[in-house]
Amino acid sequence: MLRRWRTLPLLLTASLLSSLSLAGPAFENTAIVRSIELGGSLIHVSTTYAVKALEPGQTVYHIALGKNERERTSWIEAKVKGQTKPLDITELGEDETRTAHLLAVTLPKKLAVNSTVNLVLETIQTHSTHPYPERASQTDPQLLKYNTDLFVLSPYATLVQRTKVKSSSPNIPSHSTPEGVDEFVRDGSVTKSGATITYGPYHNVESSTNPEFLSKYQQPISVHYNFDYPVLEVTKLERSAEISHWGSNLNIEDKINLHNAGPTLKGHFSRLEHQSQNYFRRLSPHILSDLTLHLPPGVTNAYFYDLNGNVSTSNFRPAPSVPKASKTGQYSILEMRPRYPILGGWNYSFTLGFDTPLQDSVSWDATDEKYIVGVPVMTHIPGSVVDEAEVSIILPEGATDIEFISPFPALSSIISTHVTYLDTTGRPAVSLTYKDLTDKHTGIIFISYKVPFSAHLKKPIAVGGAFLSFFLFALTARRVDLRLHK
Repeated sequence: MLRRWRTLPLLLTASLLSSLSLAGPAFENTAIVRSIELGGSLIHVSTTYAVKALEPGQTVYHIALGKNERERTSWIEAKVKGQTKPLDITELGEDETRTAHLLAVTLPKKLAVNSTVNLVLETIQTHSTHPYPERASQTDPQLLKYNTDLFVLSPYATLVQRTKVKSSSPNIPSHSTPEGVDEFVRDGSVTKSGATITYGPYHNVESSTNPEFLSKYQQPISVHYNFDYPVLEVTKLERSAEISHWGSNLNIEDKINLHNAGPTLKGHFSRLEHQSQNYFRRLSPHILSDLTLHLPPGVTNAYFYDLNGNVSTSNFRPAPSVPKASKTGQYSILEMRPRYPILGGWNYSFTLGFDTPLQDSVSWDATDEKYIVGVPVMTHIPGSVVDEAEVSIILPEGATDIEFISPFPALSSIISTHVTYLDTTGRPAVSLTYKDLTDKHTGIIFISYKVPFSAHLKKPIAVGGAFLSFFLFALTARRVDLRLHK
């Protein structure tokens, strides 16, 4: 998912693609540095482009990603180095040779000839690693393997480029050595220093998106490394957020299917061995024994249960409510301990819920006479990726003129009717679906709506009508004589 994006008509896209060959010499990369932070389910990649304009008045710079790299990239954001405001990114799709996926980055200002700018492209890749070996015992370390391409693709010539692959541990059993790139190398094609492997520098690299260059020089590289944390995936997340004006409450409930994507267990699970490791604080890195989640401030009535019922092995530390405009980093902490340790290949399904005061999330638009409520997309489990997510926001009964804004594009969005107890016509519900969510996708969905005064009276009228009907029924039943003989 792009941080900022817009969809272009087919004709405009075709014209941009056809003009790319003409715009090729408009820039030159004086340097490209790619830094890859190795992890478990998430891989953070930061690529810095030192760009020099060769023609005047340039406002759009094109970035190329390999097709496999684009497929596993869930988050893209471009900035000018040293600035915080993201730049607009337009996806152009595959280039004319169908060898790369192109992005058009709009520069903050026109560049004169020989003027320079440093662009930083931040991406997050999901499902890019796999356990190697695929099976491990309870006491074995966890080793993962990551694969990527050697050269950073670009439609422009590059004077020098390098790739730095950084691991959290210097324990790197093996890594690839490039072949057939001697014409770009002066000192060495690959070096290792501690937990960092550097490929390059490679000098005078021509435009690397053409098929000839790719077939001759582009090659996969792999790094086999030690990772000391569980590799977590949320295969399915169902979030339900219910807004109640009568209770002045926002209830959020998550149904989570958690999967440990680390190496599967070799042999049988030993509870004695696990207890011994836990006692001496030497728990294997691929075993998940507890989770620490950050919940919003002001949370009350937090609960955690699984398919067998309530799980009491948890600790909740609430934080007081803060004003909506406050930028404080205060949050409530929920320490969860699953019913059993989750080893590689194991699954755990559970439900997490909590209440927050509605005044912490709602505001009133006096101009349009609308309520505006902010609902978090998800509660992120550290280090995890959410494969599929469905967020349902249930509005008060009778809400009209519904509008919503997602912090990033949703795969689909629908408005339906949700019927629960004491409802008459049902409540409007907005449902949005997402995929491959990361720690960068913990944004806020803003939804606005109107609630007429008559809608506020629906619930008390329904409750009063139900009680009145019950009393009338009881009164009538007492006067009915069903005896055969008096």
